[in-house]
Amino acid sequence: MKKLFDLGNRYAENSTWIDFALTKFCLCSMGIAIGMQVPEKYRKKVLCGCACVFASTYIPLMTKVFRIAFEEDE
Repeated sequence: MKKLFDLGNRYAENSTWIDFALTKFCLCSMGIAIGMQVPEKYRKKVLCGCACVFASTYIPLMTKVFRIAFEEDE
């Protein structure tokens, strides 16, 4: 657990407000997709939109997390 918290702290130190905004959009889109109470008629459109937002934010965020996790300790 300590290593996970250390990774989180290093990620926060290396992040900008844009990274945190992307995280919020990513989590929001997942929340909408999970708790979606949209009529059946619109469900596919909403889910597709959420999937697009999630993918476009999750990929850059995870790229940064893995880059920080695997960089050499200085």
